[in-house]
This record gives sequence, structure tokens and C-alpha cells, in this order.
Amino acid sequence: MAKTEGKKKDEKIVIFDNSTDFNGFLRFKETLCIQGKFRGTIEAVGVLIVDRGAMVEADHISVNSLFVYGTVIGAVRALDKVDMLAGAEIRGDVTAARLRIADGVLFEGQCSMTRAENEVEIFSRPTEEIKAELQRAHA
Repeated sequence: MAKTEGKKKDEKIVIFDNSTDFNGFLRFKETLCIQGKFRGTIEAVGVLIVDRGAMVEADHISVNSLFVYGTVIGAVRALDKVDMLAGAEIRGDVTAARLRIADGVLFEGQCSMTRAENEVEIFSRPTEEIKAELQRAHA
């Protein structure tokens, strides 16, 4: 598996190895490393790693952070960051608070930068709005 920055020693990583060919909907909270093929939708609060040689075709990907060493085709939204590492191929629009593109990356699409989420001022928002946002974050 490719090296990633900032991983905690006890953090659990689920791996779809290179023999995996999966179609469908993925939702996860931890870190998922795809080494095989995936087609479908990814909506997660965890970290997604697309390893070298892996192919991900998605109508959309929504994650906390994304590290791409392989190929991603589809729209990407990351709450924190997207790292496109040497040899990666990304075809689709990317929205993230932080973006890093290494030399040797093929990127076809548009990039939109978002602000990192700041602390929430609870006294200026309706209670129901805050509850709904918290429920979405913990779903």
C-alpha cells in the first residue's frame, strides 16, 4: 500500500485489494484503501486512498480527505484535502479546502477551493439547523 501522511499508529485501515472489483455504494468512517476496481458512489466521513493501479469510477465521491496514486474518474468533494500524487490520473471536478498536485499528475477538470470549516457560532443559527447538521455529520 502507498505511504500516507499523518496516519496514527492504531488507526484502522480497510483494504480492498487488487483482486477486488466492486460495484455499488460505499459509506465508511475510518480509512479505506482501494487497490482494485470500484464503480458507484462513495459518501463517507473517513479518508479514501486510491492506490497505484487502482481504478475508481464514481458519479461522485464525498470524503474527509482523498489521496490518489491511481485513477479516479468522477466528481470529488473533500471536506479537508485532496492529494494527487505522482502518477495519479484524475478526470472530474474537485472541490476541497486544500489541494496538492504533484509533478506527473494528469488532472482534467475544474477545481473549487472551499474554506476550511471554522468553529460554529451556535447563538446565531436556529437550533433545528444545528441539529440537522450534527445528524448529517454523524451519519
